[in-house]
Amino acid sequence: MTIRERLKELGIELPEPAKPVASYLPFVRTGNLISVSGQVSLSAGREFKGRVPDQVSLEDAILAARLCGINILAQLNAALDGDLDRVVRIVKLGGFVNCTPDFTDHPRVINGASDLMAEVFGEAGKHSRAAVGASSLPLGVTVEVDALVEVA
Repeated sequence: MTIRERLKELGIELPEPAKPVASYLPFVRTGNLISVSGQVSLSAGREFKGRVPDQVSLEDAILAARLCGINILAQLNAALDGDLDRVVRIVKLGGFVNCTPDFTDHPRVINGASDLMAEVFGEAGKHSRAAVGASSLPLGVTVEVDALVEVA
């Protein structure tokens, strides 16, 4: 099964990749690695903004992380000229959660993006990771996730 077929099976339609909102590139390729800049929990009419857990529930924060993962896939799709089958491995995800100082469930939130990568790429989607809390994130979003990906 191709990755495109897998996405269709999962009911995932990739959005248009987000344009940078500051002085950075959405992705950089060097050799067989692509670094995808932080993707936020906004896309095509869907948005998750606010702090966990006082403004956004844990369940919605997990969905926000999944949306970040979908946005990562959209950037990868652009970087690979539409051929996600060239992904060899998701090497690392870095996850940031906009949360209150007493919130400690960051890993569970970022599982929304991590689980998506495993669903899409199988064993090659399993990766190393960081999951940290932040007092705020760009545009007031709930979650931001970046990625390092090995490609053929």
